[in-house]
Amino acid sequence: MIQINDLEFHYPTGNFSLAIEALRIEKNEKTAVIGPSGTGKTTLLNLIAGIASLDRGVIAIGGIDVGRLNDRERRRFRITTIGFVFQDFELLDYLNVLDNIVHPYRISDALNLDASVRARAADLADAMGIGDKLKRRATDLSQGEKQRTAICRALLPQPRLILADEATGNLDPENKTKILDLLFAAVEEHDTTLLAVTHDHELLERFDRIIDFKDFGNFRF
Repeated sequence: MIQINDLEFHYPTGNFSLAIEALRIEKNEKTAVIGPSGTGKTTLLNLIAGIASLDRGVIAIGGIDVGRLNDRERRRFRITTIGFVFQDFELLDYLNVLDNIVHPYRISDALNLDASVRARAADLADAMGIGDKLKRRATDLSQGEKQRTAICRALLPQPRLILADEATGNLDPENKTKILDLLFAAVEEHDTTLLAVTHDHELLERFDRIIDFKDFGNFRF
């Protein structure tokens, strides 16, 4: 599903660099990324999603070289192929929970918002334990409720790839298990691949594979 070769990335300022000679993540694989803060875990997700651009190398998703897409093609590819759970949620404060969940369908003609999508959004919210909060604005939610809303939004288009940046970081133990169950169910039901950054080592035994950034030193992979 994901093939990375000869990746190099540097921020314009500072000394941070990330280099990955080769990395392959298979279709339907559930992979956890761990390691100290500042080593490039979130940067890796942003590069895979095409939010950040490589200095050198290739990232291919399902055989599509993301770096060869123009801005419009990259946005369309991302919205139809990738469900991204951002660490800071990226919710729109002026929208209610339901409108935040269906927002990807409003910003691109690549997705069709109809009654079945709205029903699926409500079902996801129920499964996440926020079904009674669909009319609440994002500003009225707890951190955990915001996180669950962001996860619903990522799952709604039934993407082929889920990128999750600390998806369980603000949740209590019961909800952590519930959220992970839903993410893993999406992998099984929709031929989805999961790549998740986490600091929660208690969850690692449930993943197929673990990538530990601290093994690579100097922020080089």
